[in-house]
Amino acid sequence: MSYLDTTKDVYKQAALTPDVGLCCTTNPIWELPGLKVPLIMQEMNYGCGSTVHARDLSNSPKILYVGVGGGMELLQFAYFSRQKNGVIGIDVVDEMLEASRKNFAVAEKENEWFKSDFVDLKKGDALNLPLEDNSIDVAAQNCLFNIFKEEDLKKAIAEMYRVLKPHGRLVMSDPTCEQDMNDTLRNDERLRALCLSGSLPIKEYVKMLTDAGFGTIEIRARKPYRILDPKNYPTDELIYIESIEVAAIKDPMPEDGPCVFTGKAAIYFGAEDHFDDGKSHTLVKNQPLAICDKTAGALAALERDDIFISESTFHYDGGGCC
Repeated sequence: MSYLDTTKDVYKQAALTPDVGLCCTTNPIWELPGLKVPLIMQEMNYGCGSTVHARDLSNSPKILYVGVGGGMELLQFAYFSRQKNGVIGIDVVDEMLEASRKNFAVAEKENEWFKSDFVDLKKGDALNLPLEDNSIDVAAQNCLFNIFKEEDLKKAIAEMYRVLKPHGRLVMSDPTCEQDMNDTLRNDERLRALCLSGSLPIKEYVKMLTDAGFGTIEIRARKPYRILDPKNYPTDELIYIESIEVAAIKDPMPEDGPCVFTGKAAIYFGAEDHFDDGKSHTLVKNQPLAICDKTAGALAALERDDIFISESTFHYDGGGCC
């Protein structure tokens, strides 16, 4: 049995018998006017964060969600879309698709605005999406890509890139880990399926995205997630796992490399009312400007004593230098 077969079995069982403890999201449930998330969807919220951001969802975008879970984020996306087949949900597990269909019937009773045909559920594989090139405005996955081993992860990201329209965005939430994991953990198929032992360091995760061609990366949140301790897992040291929320945007790749926003800011406090670096970056005196890591490096290289550059906060919410 391959690790992907193990994963299918884990989520088949999670579809047949909801497992509240399967994942550990730290996000509160969306509370929006007229939106009621059925309890069964909350119990089947198998994610580690949120991929639903209102600023991604203007002008009724075509939305793809891979790995449907209990349907909660599909319902949240449909709240913003509100059109027939405006949201496409894809999953490889038949039982999870069927559970979501049942959950949407409940959601339709509890939400006057919602119709089940707002969501088009399809059986499909993240490694071979059943969609045309350049057909999706916003694609999302929550706690799925960290399950894949390296070559499969490259395929999954490439597939998302393929189906996105130019300037479309891939919004993700995945566990990450900055510590080395031993081979026993890495090769434990069940721990990988449980979104634990496949966690990558953030730099490796981001490089996977930029290697696929995404020209802009936004790290929107970084939060505590899980602990793997020596008493309960095959490790000699305590391992700390975080979750991050990331948007990868299908912008053209800049000649000098991708723009990766990790929550840095620059503040100019010199004698003039502004500073212009000659590369289309203007710092207004005493006004923080969000900057990508590339711009942060270029400004730091100037060695000026009137520009402060903050450390990465790993929280970026738009605007800034690029």
